[in-house]
Amino acid sequence: MSGDPRDELVDHLPALRAFALSLTRNGAVADDMVQDTLVKAWSKISTFEAGTNMRAWLFTILRNTYYSNRRKAGREVSDAEGIFTESLSEKPAHDGRLQLADFRRAFVKLTDEQREALILVGAQGFSYEDAAETCGVAVGTIKSRVNRARARLTELLNLDEHEGLEMTDQATMAVVTGARPAAR
Repeated sequence: MSGDPRDELVDHLPALRAFALSLTRNGAVADDMVQDTLVKAWSKISTFEAGTNMRAWLFTILRNTYYSNRRKAGREVSDAEGIFTESLSEKPAHDGRLQLADFRRAFVKLTDEQREALILVGAQGFSYEDAAETCGVAVGTIKSRVNRARARLTELLNLDEHEGLEMTDQATMAVVTGARPAAR
């Protein structure tokens, strides 16, 4: 890798888009947010500290952009067309499709903060510390949000503690169970 951190920006595009989709649940808005994030990162690259976590830095910019836009808009973005949920994973075959549909319906009922924490820690594989830094909260707050979100999903999906979902999607299972997704 060269010494210019700008060369690393493109490596994080898929993860940035996935995170933007998890926040906005709208592909076009997510793409705009990623573009805004990259413009901000490019123009402020001098503030990036070499040797630190570029992905966490970009996610923080994206997250701050999302909440700034949301404050300006004064309303919540919905997923009426199911764009966000469709982008989470490839649909599994047979019964898994029904359970994934149930999961999607339950997932959108979580609070923004709970969805955000689950996506960062579960699907994106962030450590609690990196997720806390990205969200600008204490590590305990992230842990609490993740635990409450998983408990709420279990309740919404009518699962008991020994029952699992039959899904093949590793990212979705990571969100529900806390297992780290496989490296991509």
